[in-house]
Amino acid sequence: MASIGTPLLWTLFLVFVLIALAVDFLALRRQGSHTVTIREATIWSLIWVAVSFLFVGWLWWYLGGTGPDPAAKALANDKAVEFITGYVVEKALAVDNIFVFLMLFTYFAVPSAFQKRVLMIGILGALVLRAIMILIGAWLLAQFHWIMYLFGAFLVFTGIKMWWAAGQEPDLENNPALRWIERHLKLSPHYDGEKFFTVINGVKMATPLFVVILLIGIVDVVFAVDSIPAIFAITRDPFIVLTSNVFAILGLRAMYFLLAGMHERFHLLSYGLAIILGFIGIKMLLIDIYKIPIVWSLGFTVSMLAATMLLSLWIPAKPGKTGTAYPFPPKRDEGVKGDR
Repeated sequence: MASIGTPLLWTLFLVFVLIALAVDFLALRRQGSHTVTIREATIWSLIWVAVSFLFVGWLWWYLGGTGPDPAAKALANDKAVEFITGYVVEKALAVDNIFVFLMLFTYFAVPSAFQKRVLMIGILGALVLRAIMILIGAWLLAQFHWIMYLFGAFLVFTGIKMWWAAGQEPDLENNPALRWIERHLKLSPHYDGEKFFTVINGVKMATPLFVVILLIGIVDVVFAVDSIPAIFAITRDPFIVLTSNVFAILGLRAMYFLLAGMHERFHLLSYGLAIILGFIGIKMLLIDIYKIPIVWSLGFTVSMLAATMLLSLWIPAKPGKTGTAYPFPPKRDEGVKGDR
């Protein structure tokens, strides 16, 4: 499969990701457990968005966007638009991912001071899963062209399912994954700081924080299955696919704290995401009949997101259930400890 990814580009990108993760982990370790403020989340969100656009600007320049060669300019323009479109689509899908994280944190009453570490682990899991699934997807598409039709049909089905589920109250209590965890693990009724396991009356138990980590890992798998076909509908270049995914995910932790208090305001966003997935699925199904220009895909995605966000502010959300529904509600007191 054709790709602009040279050994130099892949190496530079890998080094950047490792540095970014190291900085994030170092900041997390220095700050310790603390509640992230809106100001802090806004600053980091803007930094990650700026870094993403600096990257695509540098990539455009590196490919010859400012040079005299018309072919190089055309390639640079195409790859830049592909990256931005993929980045916007993955960022939009990440918003839905964030709302699921919020639901889990609310359900398990995760103290706000612990959420940063949980999100960081979730992001690492998402990065690894994305890399593995992108490599698999790229290989499948290179070997079997008909996989495009399978991906397209899957995205249309996912869009319909997302539309149907939008606005409905999620039923975590009857979630099969949670039921399985409760049957196979001894669970502590309270947190023990940021520990994943604690000892109560001589019995080692998993804390609610460990359960949340497991469920977020499952969420990562589900969203990776949805998002990878979507990005391959925009570009089949593995380098653009992976870089746009990674840059969208790296800012996920900051974006969570920025949007956590706005999920009810943007209650129609899931409908917009469902339409976008359906559109991308149809685009894949029509790939051999009519190739929808990338610029049209970008314009449609941005317009649909803006429309559903504005409609969310105009149309009030229906009242729904709130609060914690954990079968044995974990205590919010961070100081509660298990027996040593």
